[in-house]
Amino acid sequence: MLKSILILSLSTLLFAKYTNCEFQNKDYIDVCKKVVKNGVSYKYANKFLLSYFKTKKFDEISYKYLQPKYIKTHKKNEKKANNVLVKYVPDMIEHLNKYSEVYDYSEKKYGVNREVIAAILIKETRLGKIKPTHDAFIVFNTLVVRTKPNTKREKWLINMGKTNMVSIITHCYKKGVTPEGCNLPSSYAGAVGIPQFMPNSFIYADGYKSKVPDLTKMEDAIMSASKFLNKKANFFKLIDWDIMPDIEDIESQWYEYEFNNDNASFVYEKSTKSGKKYDCFACGKDELAYLKEYTKKIMRYNNSSNYAVGVMRLAYDSHKGLSK
Repeated sequence: MLKSILILSLSTLLFAKYTNCEFQNKDYIDVCKKVVKNGVSYKYANKFLLSYFKTKKFDEISYKYLQPKYIKTHKKNEKKANNVLVKYVPDMIEHLNKYSEVYDYSEKKYGVNREVIAAILIKETRLGKIKPTHDAFIVFNTLVVRTKPNTKREKWLINMGKTNMVSIITHCYKKGVTPEGCNLPSSYAGAVGIPQFMPNSFIYADGYKSKVPDLTKMEDAIMSASKFLNKKANFFKLIDWDIMPDIEDIESQWYEYEFNNDNASFVYEKSTKSGKKYDCFACGKDELAYLKEYTKKIMRYNNSSNYAVGVMRLAYDSHKGLSK
């Protein structure tokens, strides 16, 4: 009986005509209007937002891990992750040599150090070895449908979810993919591909000698992460590693500082959005000014101080390895 109802519902959707964005869910109305503004047809938008396979299936694991207590745990684990990833520096060096032609091209085009990009890719997906197991659209749809707008953070989560839903629908429409075929493997947080781009960052995707970038291809991942930092973080001048302080020693000092200060930030004294004040590790220290400048750029990719410091440490170590 249930199967018959499902088939009937799907057949009804197949032959329906859609000329507006009328939904019982007000958030779906917002999403529909925005994708139509992006050039998506009403028919495609409605079929997507009424699809059983995209909006009636929910990702319980993703929703669980996006709750505040798990976010805090993730941040605490970032330091541990940095320490573990140091052992992969030889893999980074091998990777940098293997893709040297792509990195030559990306450095010339975007001015972002190859070691920095390799460090980001090792942290995000272990250079593509970690395979995503979630579906990006279902992750964000679950977040939007399940979250109640009771707090500032919850309102932000809903809005973030909707903007990413808009990006996914627009992306698949332009690629000529059906709603049911619009499957973007992602992390539990909805990040896609080797560089783990959120869908609303697809505008920074770039292909290596190809018109249509594919974030699951290493060459395109390198180009896309480079473009992201160039455009979003004004990273357009290569780091001079010879004038960089000993990052391994600085990283150790930072971890001790963070342990002793509840509101520690490596680069910021105050949040530009909330006005929240931080205990800034690198502020006012001339010897750390150059490191601070580039660490701040990395934080445009991921706003965690530990993440950015870890990237700089891995990049620094791989540079030394390449120089031998």
